[in-house]
Amino acid sequence: MDTCYRHPGRETALHCSNCGRPICAECMTHAAVGIRCPVCAGKATPLQRAGFTMPHAPLVTYSLIMVNVAIFALTNQVGGGGGAFGFGSADLNSLGQRLVLFGPAVAHGQDYRLLTAAFIHYGVLHIGVNMYALFILGTAFERYAGHMRFAAVYFTAALAGSFGALILTPHSATAGASGAIFGIMGALLVFERQRGIALMQSPIVGWIVINLIITFSIPGISIGGHIGGLIGGGLAGFALSDYGRSHMAYGRLGVLPVLGVAAIVIASVAGSLAVAG
Repeated sequence: MDTCYRHPGRETALHCSNCGRPICAECMTHAAVGIRCPVCAGKATPLQRAGFTMPHAPLVTYSLIMVNVAIFALTNQVGGGGGAFGFGSADLNSLGQRLVLFGPAVAHGQDYRLLTAAFIHYGVLHIGVNMYALFILGTAFERYAGHMRFAAVYFTAALAGSFGALILTPHSATAGASGAIFGIMGALLVFERQRGIALMQSPIVGWIVINLIITFSIPGISIGGHIGGLIGGGLAGFALSDYGRSHMAYGRLGVLPVLGVAAIVIASVAGSLAVAG
């Protein structure tokens, strides 16, 4: 059951005939073509079938996957010395080595590595697992929340993941989109809690638990990057829901949510620069 986008604690089967947002009886306004949410009340209705809303096409997710694959082709030497799991740095060529996260390099002014590292992968298995997870989770979250919110969560989590990685392993080369992907999981958890889904019934909790077990079980995986991304994405999702007062997917993006996401980004970058090297 959906919940009202202005009152997340109220379950409802009503939807705005203009934008499709779920609304409760208190928020609905009767119009000649159906009921409207407070935002759409009085606005012209676009030509569409009554009650039908086209879901967001996950264009950002698809674009990110294509960019990751293209950069993999430019930076990775398939068949290099990465071992059975393909995580070893020997798989990267010189360009890839200049883009991975490495504390001393960040400390010497190469702060671009905080973001570029999220597009570098050590081997076929590494990028294959990450792109599969990005496809499954990214398409779901982007359809729910839209392009802007998804992009905000993804890149905020990527920077938060770099911060976490530098806290635990500042002198190790770190790369991969997994920090940003953990951030999507964190934001989806916030989204499911807004819909009233109990933790023990939440599908995303299973994803998080399984991936955390893998994180702590397999050597060479960045624990700090995954935990940092999970926290950063969850905080970004909470900020985009207007700190629990609105709905992450349907609520309007006000000044305070944007400032909250910006604060997470600034804190992640500043913290990374402080602990690098």
